[in-house]
Amino acid sequence: MYKNVLQGIDNIAIWPVISFIIFFAFFIGLLWWVFTTDKKLIDKMKSMPLTDDSKDENERNRTIK
Repeated sequence: MYKNVLQGIDNIAIWPVISFIIFFAFFIGLLWWVFTTDKKLIDKMKSMPLTDDSKDENERNRTIK
């Protein structure tokens, strides 16, 4: 049943090509971003879940007041 429905659509063969091109462009863009991004940014983002800046900021505010 579905085979007959899909065969009735004009230019149906172009959609897999378009989806592959979109996926490939996204993948290449992501690789480009990974290799060109600043390593300091990567290190900062990597350590973010491990640091607790809000606690340090609260302690600083208490000592200032």
